[in-house]
Amino acid sequence: MTAPETQAKTFAEFHREAEPRLRRALIARYGSEVGREATAEALAYGWEHWAKIAAMTNPLGYLYRVGQSRSRRLWPRRTVFASRPEEALPWVEPGLPSALNKLSARQRQVVVLIHGFEHTHQEVADLLGIARSSVQNHLERGLAKLRSEMEGSDV
Repeated sequence: MTAPETQAKTFAEFHREAEPRLRRALIARYGSEVGREATAEALAYGWEHWAKIAAMTNPLGYLYRVGQSRSRRLWPRRTVFASRPEEALPWVEPGLPSALNKLSARQRQVVVLIHGFEHTHQEVADLLGIARSSVQNHLERGLAKLRSEMEGSDV
């Protein structure tokens, strides 16, 4: 196998494993449309610079940052989780999207990754490039705000 074929194969393996995690993290941070675009931008950058990225200790975290940087032009002023009619999501608390929108971006991201996508605290810390204790703090504060918001709603 030639060097480009080897490079393509290893990137393909990395992509298969990393893409869902990267996509979930970016969608949790920026919403569905911008998150998907940021994922595509980051993975395209990863393909172009795979030789450099493959040698990194946390390539997924690096590509997360690339997705953030490359998609700044797409960021909405505020991430919005669309409100759905009650019949569209009967098993989900109808006030949850608006309550999630009231969290800070980092709190919302950590809460969604841990409780929505069942990532571990360490996986989230590695992906976001922050300490595990910071993940715990964001999670606790975010859940406290969610509880407060949900208790105060009329739903």
